[in-house]
Amino acid sequence: MTKTKLFALAIVTWLMGTFTVYAQPKVYLTREISPQSLVRIYKTLGVPATGRVAVKISTGEGTNPNYLKPTLIKDLVHEVNGTIVECCTAYGGDRMNVNDHWNVVHQHGFDSLFAVDIMDEYDEIRIPVKDRTHLKYDIVGGHLANYDFMVCLNHFKGHPSGGYGGALKNLSIGCASSNGKAYIHSAAKMSKLDRSKLWTREYTGDQDGFLESMAAAAQAVVDYFQSEQGIIYISVMNNMTIDCDCVAHPAPVKLKDYGILASTDPVALDQACVDIINNQKVTAENDPTDLINRINKKHGTHTIDWAEKIGLGTKQYKLVELK
Repeated sequence: MTKTKLFALAIVTWLMGTFTVYAQPKVYLTREISPQSLVRIYKTLGVPATGRVAVKISTGEGTNPNYLKPTLIKDLVHEVNGTIVECCTAYGGDRMNVNDHWNVVHQHGFDSLFAVDIMDEYDEIRIPVKDRTHLKYDIVGGHLANYDFMVCLNHFKGHPSGGYGGALKNLSIGCASSNGKAYIHSAAKMSKLDRSKLWTREYTGDQDGFLESMAAAAQAVVDYFQSEQGIIYISVMNNMTIDCDCVAHPAPVKLKDYGILASTDPVALDQACVDIINNQKVTAENDPTDLINRINKKHGTHTIDWAEKIGLGTKQYKLVELK
């Protein structure tokens, strides 16, 4: 959703309740995964990136081969005159501190093609959340304030904590500082990172609380950019395993590359990607079983359900395939 292109919105009051009805957003699909297709699907959305443009991706762990490659995304980043943005992690790994993260950025070749900004390199800021079920605020990289528009460029795949990783995770965990990641993962039990406690059952036992916190944090980032120039969402379904790009040694890829999807609604986009996985047929070359089981085990679609509940978007969509 953007300031200039919102879904048709109707507020209907019925007895004691008030609810929101959304027109079905479009989710565009191209089965071709190429630099040219990324630019084409961006232009099809009809929402031009303006002002200072952040392109939010995951730079991936140093030994993970599945991240979105600079050679794939280069035409899109240059088209929008964007800066690659990221934040440090909240777990021990190649991107835990700023110096190591910059080494990964260089190792993976991002800084040879683009301007890159680790948004929590120097500071962090708090931005408002609408849904205060768990979070009182969202803690994001301080440099988020330097941008007017965001291209939320996602690699769709599994995730060991969230079940899957897509637009909602890239908005929430992805834009959060290390402290912000701890805050979300712990469903607000921890507002300052303490790695000796963060991954203990005391802080990670409430899985649905974590997923609901992700949805709330995602909404906070969306609201921030809607108050500026705007935000759009593009997801690439390639190199898909049950593990995220944040896993140093991911499980093998068992799914064929599928395509690129894009929307102005992050909820619809994530739902469309999950629907595609659920509708895949098992063959010798293409087996979605492990990824489906990972999503179900971690209750991953609860993030989508909660995001819809709090008004971030809708799970109902119209899929439009580009020919």
